Formats: sequence, C-alpha cells, structure tokens
Amino acid sequence: MQNYLIRNIQVVNEGCITIADVLIKNGRIEKIAGQIGNQAGSITEINGEGLHLFPGSIDDQVHFREPGLTHKADIHSESRAAVAGGVTSFMEMPNTIPPAFTQDLLEDKYKIGAARSMANFSFFMGTSNENAEEVLRTNDKKKDICGIKIFMGASTGNLLVDNPNTLDKIFRESEVLIATHCENESIIRQNLEKIKAENRVLTAADHPLIRNEEACYASSLYAIQIARQYNTRLHILHISTANELQLFSNLMPLKEKRITSEVCVHHLHFTADDYARLGNKIKCNPAIKGPEHKPELWKALLDNRLDIIATDHAPHTVAEKNEPYEKAHAGLPLVQHPLLLMLHYNRLGKISLEKIAEKMSHAPADCFQIADRGYIREGYYADLVITDLNRPHQVTPDNIYYKCGWSPLENFEFPASVLQTFVSGRRVFNQGSFDEDVRGMRLAFNRN
Repeated sequence: MQNYLIRNIQVVNEGCITIADVLIKNGRIEKIAGQIGNQAGSITEINGEGLHLFPGSIDDQVHFREPGLTHKADIHSESRAAVAGGVTSFMEMPNTIPPAFTQDLLEDKYKIGAARSMANFSFFMGTSNENAEEVLRTNDKKKDICGIKIFMGASTGNLLVDNPNTLDKIFRESEVLIATHCENESIIRQNLEKIKAENRVLTAADHPLIRNEEACYASSLYAIQIARQYNTRLHILHISTANELQLFSNLMPLKEKRITSEVCVHHLHFTADDYARLGNKIKCNPAIKGPEHKPELWKALLDNRLDIIATDHAPHTVAEKNEPYEKAHAGLPLVQHPLLLMLHYNRLGKISLEKIAEKMSHAPADCFQIADRGYIREGYYADLVITDLNRPHQVTPDNIYYKCGWSPLENFEFPASVLQTFVSGRRVFNQGSFDEDVRGMRLAFNRN
C-alpha cells in the first residue's frame, strides 16, 4: 500500500481549520502535526499549500440500482462518481431487483460491494408487510449493517409498509437504527384524484401539490409517535418541508438523540420554481416544495434540528425521465456533487467550512456509530478529500460520471474543485484520473 505525506494543508475538522501535515500509512492517519519530518521508506509527498483537507463525505442514502436495474446505474459506476466528488462512504437502499428482503439477499449485495465498489459501503435491510421476522434477524448483525429501511410512503413493488402490526413489531423489537421514508399514501392518493378531476394534463409542477406538506408531516409524525412509544432509534430521511421541522430537537448532542433527521442537497438547492426549467429532471420523492420551505430547511440545518446532509442519489435514464409526468421515474443523480454544492453555499456565506465537515462527515459517523471514520484523527482510516476552493468546476457532459449520463446541475459552475480523494488510505481519484484497482471496505459500526 502506498503511503502519503500531505504537507502544509488547511485541515477542516471538528469545528476548526488548522494548517498541518498529515501522514497516511497502511490505510490510516498515522500522524497530524504542524510539521512532520522526512519519512524513511517509500512515501509520496503532496504539497497542500493553499488547499483544504476535508474528511471524506459519508452519504447515508443512495440508490445504486444493483442488482436488477443496472441499465441505469451500478455499484461500480456510481461509487466511481461518488469518489470523484469526495464521497468516500455510502449506505445504499434496498429497492433493487430483487429487493433486499432476506439476510441472504442482503449479503449478496455486500459481495457485490466488496468486488466492485470504489468507496466504502453498507447496505440497508429492506422491509415489506410480510417479512418482519426476517428483518429482525438484523439484530444479530448490528455491528455489520447500517440499519433497516422502511418505506412508510408510496414506493415501487411491495416495499411500502403500511400494516400497523408490522410497523409496531419492527419498531418495538429492532435493536438497530430504523431509517424511514415518510409520506402518507392515502393523502397522496386523495391529492392525485382531486387534481385529476380538473381534467387537465399533469406536469412536474403538480408533483409538490400531490405529494404535499400534509402527506410528509402526517407520516413523519406517525413514525415519531411509534418510535417514542418504544424508544426506537429512528432516523427520518430527506425532510423537505418547514412543517416537519417542529418535530425535531436541537436540545441535546447528536450522540444522545434517539430521533434524528436529514436534509438532502436538492431540497436545499432547488424549489418548486425550478420545475418550469427542469421539469421531470427534478421530480423526486418527497417532492421539491415551494420556495418558502428552503430557507426554513437551511435554518434547521444550521441550528442542528436537521442532523445530516445527504443526496438520496437516485439515477434514471434520460428516456425514463422524458416520459409524461405520471410515468416519469422519480429521482435525481446527485452523489458526485454534494460537497461542491455545499462549497458553493459556503462562498455565498450560507454555511461555514467547519459546518460542512460536521454535517457531511462527522454527523453521519456519529448518527450511525460508524467505526473509525468521519473525522481526521490519528488512528482513523484515511478517508480524505483535498479541495481547491479557488479552482472553479463546471458540470458538463464530459465530466459527469454517472452511468445515466446526465445531471440536474449540468452547466452549473461551482467555485471550487475536488482534486484528490483517498479511500482507506488509497488515492482513488486524482485530478480527473481514477485508480480502478481501489476497492472500498465494508463499514463497521460501534454498537453493543
């Protein structure tokens, strides 16, 4: 394994920015100091002057489509895009074909990850109305699996879990984190029928009216009520409305919370006004809502009611997005650009560099109790990202690495660039070039 010494770089970590040298040996951070002397043996030195070093981003919600949907994405292609954007670890959702409804099917995905992923990986156990007993076998693997995913709102196939007895059993007996997609199916159906009664052609602009604030709030409230009843460890994914923010607290440290939440980059960036320009390209679930929600989401992120920034990366082909609204698939490809998007908002004065590291690296590690990652600390795995805050990067078809080949951010110019990415001490990305031999590691979790 190649060893590295990064010299004179601005380290963004744990609420501080300090200029330091960082020594990487045998996959881990061996030493951080103001100045590290010359090292014996083979070592690659990197001049970090004028650059910033971030802990690798941890994306707790992605859809990489393998197995079964590899015409639009796969674990290798999307993890490759991820490391190009500074995402060094991901947690992938169970709605593949077949869904990860059994422990054996879940382990099959881990085998694919070990063979093909260029980033570190974990996979959620999937739930249906019929597999509660199988889901609860995850209790025996709490140190090896990120959590259980429950679609408490509309989903494809049989992933929607709306049986109260199933929900009650899983929330009552689970010893691992439960992550929920919260939208109320009956409210969505009522809204759709009401709009269809107007006898007009539906467009993407109708999406936030159909999957509205009420549908999100009702489902999130329901999940929280069950979790409080059983003291369940609950994480609610992709909060999209101001209405839901009253359900979350910032009165205790993240590590002490039993109920946590996240916001995704597209809900911080786009609003319903963007449907006129982008149409189905930004159709996603939960929907991107009206412009009144965006500032409230930012406020809650910065005051720690929202704990994590994620992407919900969900690629579809151009043809699948170009269908009429009702048939067009929901989801956006985003995993290559979350760090750059937050650096854009840093340039605008919206969020500090230290807060970016907290919400994209430290907080996911703490929330999921990930072992030895998420921070720039001696002894931790060297999941690191070197950035140049003064080198603009424009999204073009030539530098989009998603298998689907498009991005809702195409032609957007970020003020900064990701230069190099290290995964477990190996330099996997270097200024547009990849080391295709690098494979990430299965994430481990510090749980009793």
